[in-house]
Amino acid sequence: MATLRDHWGETIVVKATQKRRKTAALLGVGLDADDEQKRLTRGKNYVLVGGSEDTHAVMQETALKVNEHLDRVGKRLEDVSVTELRDICHEARDSISQ
Repeated sequence: MATLRDHWGETIVVKATQKRRKTAALLGVGLDADDEQKRLTRGKNYVLVGGSEDTHAVMQETALKVNEHLDRVGKRLEDVSVTELRDICHEARDSISQ
């Protein structure tokens, strides 16, 4: 609830009718492309741009594994802390490089 004054000096009380829903997204940017290809992949909570074919494929797999992990534990990207997201990303990266 907020209290405001109009231009006549009258007090106006404004009530918020809806809470804003928290949103989050992953952004992957690859800078190692040496061909003329424009690569762009969009998902439910991520956007991946650029990179070589290999780099873009790794970004895609990482984003998918992060989302698989979140689905498995019943969380949304918006619900995890930065530390937890970092750990999930490291786990995804380690599983790709094996």
